[in-house]
Amino acid sequence: MKDKKVLGRLGEKLAASLLRRKGYKIIAKNFQRRLGEIDIIALDGETLVFIEVKARVGRKFGLPEESVRLWKLKVIEKVGAYFRLLRPETPESQRIDVVAIELDEYGKVLRQDLIKNASG
Repeated sequence: MKDKKVLGRLGEKLAASLLRRKGYKIIAKNFQRRLGEIDIIALDGETLVFIEVKARVGRKFGLPEESVRLWKLKVIEKVGAYFRLLRPETPESQRIDVVAIELDEYGKVLRQDLIKNASG
């Protein structure tokens, strides 16, 4: 699986399925602004959650979650603040989660992890 867009779409589909199984209610996908994008926005109980999805084939470049850097978390915070302006009815409590997905070269899922409160 070499096409990054295909990998990204597959990762987001798998992540959405995982989140639903864990009880999250997805309210937006691929929320974009000039600053950047949030892959998935969901509710986990009374908490608004901004979710970054990272899918990788193999570990040549490290684990998927290792690629979520501080600058990306800051972008998610800024884009999330804009989302909250548009949707003031959302809960005050919020956090950033990461879904890390490892696939083999045929697209078979080797690992899916939900990392809550990735920003600390």
